[in-house]
Amino acid sequence: MKKTTTLLADGRELIYYDSADSVVRDAVDLRPLEPVATTSEVRADRLLGDAVAVASHRQGRTYHPPADQCPLCPSREGLLSEIPAADYEVVVFENRFPSLAGDKGRCEVVCFTSDHDASFRDLTPARARLVLDAWTDRTQDLSQLPGVVQVYPFENRGEEIGVTLGHPHGQIYGYPFTTPRTALMLRSLAEHRERTGGRNLFDDVLADEIADGSRIVLTGEHWTAFTPYAAHWPYEVHLYPNRRVPDLLGLDEEARAAFPAVYLELLRRFDRIFGDDQPPTPYISGWHQAPFTAPDRREFGLHLELFTIRRTSGKLKFLAGSESGMGAFVNDVPPESAATRLREVATP
Repeated sequence: MKKTTTLLADGRELIYYDSADSVVRDAVDLRPLEPVATTSEVRADRLLGDAVAVASHRQGRTYHPPADQCPLCPSREGLLSEIPAADYEVVVFENRFPSLAGDKGRCEVVCFTSDHDASFRDLTPARARLVLDAWTDRTQDLSQLPGVVQVYPFENRGEEIGVTLGHPHGQIYGYPFTTPRTALMLRSLAEHRERTGGRNLFDDVLADEIADGSRIVLTGEHWTAFTPYAAHWPYEVHLYPNRRVPDLLGLDEEARAAFPAVYLELLRRFDRIFGDDQPPTPYISGWHQAPFTAPDRREFGLHLELFTIRRTSGKLKFLAGSESGMGAFVNDVPPESAATRLREVATP
């Protein structure tokens, strides 16, 4: 992997990731941009004990532009985009409309391909591996920033999820705090260790799922995917490396090499859940990594969580009173049924 770092016209950082060392990236951003001005702040909720980012400047962010004006496509005659180059493999750059910025964290955009009409599932295994390497490299770099406590690479796909740009891309959030979901995992991790005389919760969850078998979606030498016993979402899959590590930096070469085939297969199955005549399945996919400041971070288990808000053909799972008001989920699809369906739609 070759990494080339440059600056956009307004001073934001942009990084090209290429598979060949011979690639030269010297295109210049010619747009007349003013420096980015953000109003991001993080406020503590005294009742819940968590944090909320307030970012009013995001109200003006780009919203569903025409395909020929996509800011994530390569620059060309008639279009000066966020990427100055005429083509690219994988690109990461600072978000122009960040939820977190400065000493309050960092937000980055990850473009998986220059092909506007593609999706992550359409990537070659080699390109998916390059994206994995970019996620890992950004985790390493963001871990060095004083305002970043936890790094979360994720992808939102589909207008139903709230995506405002159709180009295949994801984001990376460098949070200045431990997120509420991770804090709950760390609490459960500590409680399990105390209750079981030192056993690791992530190891036991994976071992129990493999032993039960009813919720396994696919498994191999280095990765196992399953629908969790208490899944919150209609179709939800957790992907674990078979050897526990706290973050992407801990994966060995064998696990990295095996990841593309496993992940691309999961994404293809997600698009088949509701039938080939249905539009692409909207989903959220994200890596859960240990916070850098957690005292027991070596005990944390890196894993990817992939889920859709579509519960059946033409119907979405809305977070209504119980979920939005109280955080108490009600799932319409038994996890065992979801796992069965995801096994049924395996690639022939």
